[in-house]
Amino acid sequence: MKSAFVKIATAALAITALYAQPASSSPANANSEKKAGITGAFEGWFKNPDGTFTLLLGYFNRDDKQAIDIPVGADNRIEPGGPDRGQPTHFLPLRQWGMFGVKVPADFGQKKINWTITSNGKTSMIPASLHPDYEISPFHEEAVGNTPPQLGFDEAGPAVQGPLGLTISRTTTVANPLSLTVFVSDDEKWTTLSGARPRNLGTPVSIHWTKYRGKGDVTFSPDRPMVERIEPKDGAKFSGKATVAVKFSEPGDYVLHVVANDYSGDGGGGEQCCWTFADVKVAVKP
Repeated sequence: MKSAFVKIATAALAITALYAQPASSSPANANSEKKAGITGAFEGWFKNPDGTFTLLLGYFNRDDKQAIDIPVGADNRIEPGGPDRGQPTHFLPLRQWGMFGVKVPADFGQKKINWTITSNGKTSMIPASLHPDYEISPFHEEAVGNTPPQLGFDEAGPAVQGPLGLTISRTTTVANPLSLTVFVSDDEKWTTLSGARPRNLGTPVSIHWTKYRGKGDVTFSPDRPMVERIEPKDGAKFSGKATVAVKFSEPGDYVLHVVANDYSGDGGGGEQCCWTFADVKVAVKP
């Protein structure tokens, strides 16, 4: 891992996304132009145990007040192999780190994929490749040996750690809120750094639910549920669970996204470690 370069490159990418504007922008409308666009963000790549690779991507929505929906298609496409390669269609305000990964084959070599997003007539394109300077280590942070939380939907069932993603499916109706419980555990290694533990966070893992895809409104009660401590297992220093009720405004197919962060915070504080995400596909009937 080339951590020093990756930190600089990540910061530069965020700055580029923040300030990139169309050539036609003028000082009078620069702020509105900035908010109107959405820029994809290539976080880096890592090698999978089976020899394949995963390209990790997030985005920056310049509208800091509201989310924007862009269906997969001409205005939200990843090529080649797309247009649908698992990217979001519901874009939250501001910078969102490592939302999804695109797996590429072991022989991907010097090829690249391009994520193109058009919002309010503004188009941006971000390439992602296996350039050696963008190799990241999302499963182990070198300074203190921190690792991502583990996350699963069944206390005794499968769990995932890091940005590999875990997907489950559920069915519900518009009239009946869907109850979802996640189970998490963490090694708490980040807390070995002096002053790293926030005073206002009661547990070392926080949970955040968001809408990822779907045409209707989704309400989470709450979107950041309290994590209840349970007895630690398998050598973990902390284990917990958190439950949320999800209501849908209309029938359809939805994808919900849940992120488990440890004390390193969103995007690992720029280190690309340590967080874990999972998705829930929900078929909502009338």
